[in-house]
Amino acid sequence: MAINWFPGHMHKARKEIREAMPQVDLIIEVLDSRLPFSSENPLVPGLRGDTPCIKILNKSDLADPAVTEAWVKTLEQDRGVKAIALTQQQPDKIKNLLNVCREMVPEREGDLKPLRTMILGIPNVGKSTLINTLANRNIARTGNEPAVTKAQQRIRLANNIVLHDTPGFLWPKLTPEACGYRLAVSGAIKNTVIELEDVAMFLAEYLLEAYPQLLVKRYNLDEAPQSGIELFDAIGLRRGCMRRGGIADTYKVAEILINEFRDGTLGNITLETPEMVTSQQA
Repeated sequence: MAINWFPGHMHKARKEIREAMPQVDLIIEVLDSRLPFSSENPLVPGLRGDTPCIKILNKSDLADPAVTEAWVKTLEQDRGVKAIALTQQQPDKIKNLLNVCREMVPEREGDLKPLRTMILGIPNVGKSTLINTLANRNIARTGNEPAVTKAQQRIRLANNIVLHDTPGFLWPKLTPEACGYRLAVSGAIKNTVIELEDVAMFLAEYLLEAYPQLLVKRYNLDEAPQSGIELFDAIGLRRGCMRRGGIADTYKVAEILINEFRDGTLGNITLETPEMVTSQQA
């Protein structure tokens, strides 16, 4: 499945971010803990240069904690990068980001001018909710659909920090192919522009390889199926999603599997590891 999804407002956002970047003291990039590599926008390093960067691994309560820890260590190998795993249920830890911002730019200590920060993140990664917690008020629109934020805004925060908010945007072509699938599974790409059964089959085959025990437990199976198709059939039987002739309703099964991954019902799952990404890039 090749996904090309780059609405006009995203093209405009990339241009505006490039123009604003030279005036920024610190970048905050919000990633999805379940897919830190795939949700890390490859356009950002070229725009960032040497500007210090805090990478937030958001939604860490939905991810595999051991893999999240490995990702934090991997991301911090890059010069000038601080990685922090967060959940929306940790408001105190989120607000402490304001102190971390100051620590990342020690040369600005005592400067009366505001510390200029920019927050970046792909659609549906939880950026707006994070901003509302930092600002201690509902200032950024939130929603479960991607591409909710479509205009830039500047927000004054505590600690004499100004936050430049940007629309979530994806890059023009989602490659390698597995990245596009992971982004689709997570909800970063609207369901209306993907083939849901195809995306769910990608998820099913990955879960059978990496987290078979979670599937067995969630769907009350005797053992893990041998293929994604067999898993679809098993879920269809357990959930009553069958068509005439004993065939699973693949669309309904796909909805169940993807929704239960997204809301954490399946368990703590990460779709990629540092080792996996290294091997795929080789």
